Parts: sequence; C-alpha cells; structure tokens
Amino acid sequence: MNQREEQIHLKHYVKQHPDNKMAWYLLGKEYIRLGKTAKANYCFIQAGDIYEAFEDKQHPLVLQQQEAIQQWIRQRKRRAAVRRTVATIIVLLGLTALAPAREEPVDPVPVMQDQPASSDWTVAFVKEGDPQSVSSLLAGLLYGSGKPQSRAIAVSLEQREEYRVWQGKSRILMSAERSPSGGELAVKLHDAAACRCEPASPAEAEQELKQWRMQQEERWTLASAIHHYRQSAGSWPDSLDDLVGAYPSNVLSGDTPGMRDQFPRLLEEMKGRAAGAAGPGGSPDGMGRWLEALQLPETPLRIVVDTQQYRLAVLSGDVLVRSYPVGLGGDKTPEGSFTITEKVKNPNGRNNGEFGSRGMTLSGTLYAIHGTDEPASIGKDQSLGCVRMGKADVEELYDLVPLGTSVTIQRGGLPDLVTPGKDRFQLTPRQDETNPGKVYRWLD
Repeated sequence: MNQREEQIHLKHYVKQHPDNKMAWYLLGKEYIRLGKTAKANYCFIQAGDIYEAFEDKQHPLVLQQQEAIQQWIRQRKRRAAVRRTVATIIVLLGLTALAPAREEPVDPVPVMQDQPASSDWTVAFVKEGDPQSVSSLLAGLLYGSGKPQSRAIAVSLEQREEYRVWQGKSRILMSAERSPSGGELAVKLHDAAACRCEPASPAEAEQELKQWRMQQEERWTLASAIHHYRQSAGSWPDSLDDLVGAYPSNVLSGDTPGMRDQFPRLLEEMKGRAAGAAGPGGSPDGMGRWLEALQLPETPLRIVVDTQQYRLAVLSGDVLVRSYPVGLGGDKTPEGSFTITEKVKNPNGRNNGEFGSRGMTLSGTLYAIHGTDEPASIGKDQSLGCVRMGKADVEELYDLVPLGTSVTIQRGGLPDLVTPGKDRFQLTPRQDETNPGKVYRWLD
C-alpha cells in the first residue's frame, strides 16, 4: 500500500472509528510526512495519551492550554493577595472611617467597544453532548480551516428538543487569541463544567459574541434575500439596492451599514457555492467536516407556524432564530406550505387598524401574517384564518424575513418557547412600502 492509499485508508478509518486514538496518531504521522502540519496537529490532539506515549511528550497545544489555565490561577491568587494587603494597610493606618460604607463594584471597561463593525473573531458552535474536548476545540478552531486563525470563541447554544435556541441561554466554553507574531497563544476557559477548573471571566468574549451575533443575523437575512431574488429574477443582484426596492419589489424592507459591508463578499461566496467551488480549505476531509459542524447553517430563513403551540418560529436549519406567540383561527387556519408573496406596511393606510402596521400575504391568497388591533387574541383561535402577531413581533419579523420566504403551517413540531425580545432586529427603511391603491381584505 503506497502512502496515498494508506492516508485515504486512515482517513476513512478514523471517520468510522473516531474513538481509535492510535488511528488518529498514525494519520497525524502521515500528514507530517506530507508537510501538512495543521492537520497533523489536529490528529495528534485527538490521539491524546497515545501521542504522549509514542512521542514521550505532551502536544505543544495541550501544554499551552494547561499553562494558560495555571497562569490565570496564578494571576487570580496574586490579585487576591494584593487586595488582602491593601485591606490590612487601610486598617493599620486607621483609614477605615474614610472608606465608603459599602464598596460598589466597578463596571468593567468593554475592551472591544472601539472595534470596527466587522468582527474578525472565528466563532464555533458546539452542540450539547458533543464529546470533543477543549483541546480538540482549540485545534479545530485555530488550525482547522487550513490556515491559523488569530482569535476564536467556542459557544454552546441552549438545546430545546431538536432545535438550538439562538436567543436562549448560551455557554461560552473558551476563547483564544494568538499574539501578533503567532508564537504565543492566550487561551481562556470560561465554563466550569467544560474545563473542570475555576473559569476565567467571559466578559470580553461576551462583548465580542454580542457584536458577532448582530452580524450573523444580518448575514442570515441578507443571504436569504439574495437567494430569493435569484429564484425570482433568474439572476444575481448587482447591488444591495436591487433588494431594497419600493413596493412591490421590497425583497428587503431596508438595510444596515453592516449589510452593505457584507454584501460584496457574501454575494461572491454564494456564487462560488452555487458553482460548486470548494471553500478556502478545499474539499473537507475528516477535520474539515468536523470544522463545518462547528459553523451555523447556511440555509435560507424559513417560517414554521405551530397551530398546537400557537407559535411562529423563524428557523435556519436546526437553529431557532426567533419564536413568537401568535393568534390563529382554529380549523379556519389552513395547514400546508406557503410563500410570502407580498410585504406591505400600514395596510389600508393605517398602522393601528385590524391588520396592524405590517402584513405579509401567503402565496397570493387571502391568508396573511399580520398585526392586530386585538392583542388579547394572541394565543387564541379568534381570527378567520390568518396568523395574528403583536406589534413589536410582526415589525421585527417583517424586517427579518425577505420576500419569498417559505412558510409552513402545521400542527406540532415547535417547542413551547418564546424567545426574549430585548435585542430586536431592525432595518433602516430606504423606500416606500405602502400600497394605498389596494384595499386589503385578508381573512382576519
């Protein structure tokens, strides 16, 4: 068996037997012979104690992680010692009377506050119950794309049934930052259950993750709009302005500076995927597939209405992006598959009428998702078949999902969950989305 055949055999074997540490070690040696150090590092970390036994040493990445933990512990002890010393001096000098009765905590300075709108952090999402260790996460995040990454965060989203909840309780497992020279790696472990240690403060990582989440929501909406525009027009949009037209061509109800910044790169990326081009790392091998599993779904946003739970959810793959309470019409609300074929603001010239401030027609029928002037009907069967939503919810949904979004109305299938609404998705309107020439008679 030549080296190429042996490599292919080992890659196939570790895919079928991911717990076989010896196979990971041998595959790593093959990658070393081929000069693929990043892939070899990933395999050696998977090999764990087998690597240590044969190489008579721990892998450098593992040592860096352990040293990071010990350094953080030492720093914490030093800070505690300084606080005790200062307190003792205050008492000895008789300055206690000058001290405030209760020391107020000082808000931490948001370290990344002045960063540009586009974050350069790599964010990985680990599913609950994933057996990968923190060491494996570190190797995959920093080397898995085929080129070293400068900064990375590993996150676990709250799991509800088969869905990962985007606005649920997230756990930041780890963050890592490489020095400008690339020779040092600062690793912080933020989850006690994952690292079995006293975790570092996640404040900086939380600030970065919050900014990154906003960009991801813009990406989901923008990518969905590009997808549906291409389906409808038969061609790619030339610019973001093609998506932000006046009614009835309002694929998007507006934009943001971040979406304008993302548009050229995202469009080229989607064109490449449509043409079957491989990503920057080429065709994914075992490590590439694992790295892809750490990313969020790239599927267009879709809507599911659960008539049993009185819920409307916005989904991308298995990620539940939003979940809203809705009012329905019992048997009058039809089950099946629909498409948003029209989006209109202030239907019938009012923002507080029977259809509220927003309306989205389903497949050109008299059924729609719209607001209501009867908020007490939310969670009940009081409509003539349409889906009623609260004002803030329908306005957010209107901005979040583009024209052409698929809508499935079904009984069951969604968790009994309403996601928090404090960080609303909102676009800046660029066009007139009213339709004064039509009287809407949806089956409210």
